[in-house]
Amino acid sequence: MKRHARRMRRNGLQPMVVIDSNGPMPDLAAIIIARGLWRYRSEIGPVALALALVIAALALHASHPRWWFGILVVAIATASALALVGDRVGLLLRIERAYAATVALSAGGWLAATTALGLTYGPLPQVILVGTPVLSIPWWVHRRRRARVRVERTLAAWPEISQAVGLTGSRVMSAVVDVWGWRARFGLARGQTIQDAIAKIPALESALGTFRGAVRVHPTRDDRANRFELRVLNIDPHANAIAWPGPSVTAITEPIDLGPFEDALPARVLLLRRHALIGGIAGSGKSGGINVLMGNLSACEDVVIWAIDLKRGMELQPWAPCIDRLGTTPEDAVRLLRDAVIILEARAATLAKSGKRVWEPTRDNPALVIVIDEYAELAEEAADATSHSDSIARRGRAVAVQLIAATQRPTQKAMGKGAVRSQMDVRVSFRVRERKDVDLILGQGMLNAGWHAQTLNAPGKFLLSAPEHDTPRRARAYLLTDETVRATAERHTARRPSLDEVSRRAIDEAPASRGPEQGEARLQTETTATTPVDGLQPQEGPEAVLWQMLSQATEEGTPIVHLMKGTGMGRSWVYYRLQELSKAGRATQTARGRWRASS
Repeated sequence: MKRHARRMRRNGLQPMVVIDSNGPMPDLAAIIIARGLWRYRSEIGPVALALALVIAALALHASHPRWWFGILVVAIATASALALVGDRVGLLLRIERAYAATVALSAGGWLAATTALGLTYGPLPQVILVGTPVLSIPWWVHRRRRARVRVERTLAAWPEISQAVGLTGSRVMSAVVDVWGWRARFGLARGQTIQDAIAKIPALESALGTFRGAVRVHPTRDDRANRFELRVLNIDPHANAIAWPGPSVTAITEPIDLGPFEDALPARVLLLRRHALIGGIAGSGKSGGINVLMGNLSACEDVVIWAIDLKRGMELQPWAPCIDRLGTTPEDAVRLLRDAVIILEARAATLAKSGKRVWEPTRDNPALVIVIDEYAELAEEAADATSHSDSIARRGRAVAVQLIAATQRPTQKAMGKGAVRSQMDVRVSFRVRERKDVDLILGQGMLNAGWHAQTLNAPGKFLLSAPEHDTPRRARAYLLTDETVRATAERHTARRPSLDEVSRRAIDEAPASRGPEQGEARLQTETTATTPVDGLQPQEGPEAVLWQMLSQATEEGTPIVHLMKGTGMGRSWVYYRLQELSKAGRATQTARGRWRASS
């Protein structure tokens, strides 16, 4: 037979192949049908579910008709779970959860009725014949289902795509469609790394037909070197500003929500016993990020906030009601940081005496968080401040004295001796102008690892690097309007704590221990808490203004807010002074939040 076929080919003829009707043809048809069913499995899913219900109903009615009650209970429980916690299985939208719950309850209810009564009872056959297409319509027109079909067809062509972009041999392991686009896990060929995939991002965007900036490449959760996760956005979830929903914490022991990631999950970061660095060029949304932090810190009843703003308070002044001390000049900043070092040492000594290792923040013993806007200007205009901040960065964690520094470009010169930047556990990078600035803010080697902060294309977008965030995922900070800032500061000012007794005593006793020259300089600052001596009226500074306002108050008293505005001091400072005057019999509280001088 083979020799005959070879002779026919030499003579230019094609040998005839006879297919046995009982052999390959039925197998080939079965393969074609199976492939078609698999390819269009999403479209025929509702019909397949209805057919499975009919088969199950016939079997259950014949063998276990009394199971109908259990089936109904399971259906109700399943529908309730899908409606309440369906987001945990990918049903992120409320309408999706409602649809899934409706289908589960309808299918379970019909199966329970058919199990008890039989498939041919009454209107049960008509119900499934009419209900199947009716309930299938939302499924057939649903955007995410259609997107899933498109993704599956795209990934079916991955061998050609991988060859075109230079990742030949990589393979698709899994894929998921979500609200904003889709993500897939890939296995790399031997010798390929995730850095190779990151370098191919522009080529991947071209091959997949997406818009520029739509593709992300991340390590997988198991951190395997021969795998990566591809994230593709169909729409930009951060295209518009996102209004701040309000504080996410009431204590610094809780993670703070800075804004949503691209998959709608919150960018939560823990600040307790960590220093933070915020970087980005002018107009990148850095100030907005500080507002989010301030809004959350002001809601924490175990945090005292000090701040330095060398723009004469232009950025942080709206938060003044919640700030205990606000330094607006280089001299104020040096004194503030010097006092923070004194508090640090006093707390460390107290912990050593009590045998404890860390300062646990409470309302009576709060953490001290120092927010510094434009740290580079501080280092340039007040050289002494860098040595104090360096000491806080190295020794402040255990005693809950922490720094949050914001700057446009944290160079070695701007960050002083370098210990400040190296001690920053939390890094937040808004848009930068130059690629090398990525490593300055986020750390050496982060640019090559895929942290491309120079590609962030809207104010408020940022990358977050922290112990719990070690992959480059884009997020966008919440937006706080001026009205929101004002209302939030006023709402939280009544709950602000005061410094603990250990810290207050250390500051009050510091002038004598530092010598007369330094003590005199400290007593002259407007942001220092000095104590009236022997009940005598102070002669200058905010205390003089406070006493004058109390003396001129009516019988109803002067509100605390007016006293704060008149003295330019924070709420804790005003209350601390009022309590001292009250103990000396010089001030009286006439009503809640109102004070006047004693008659």
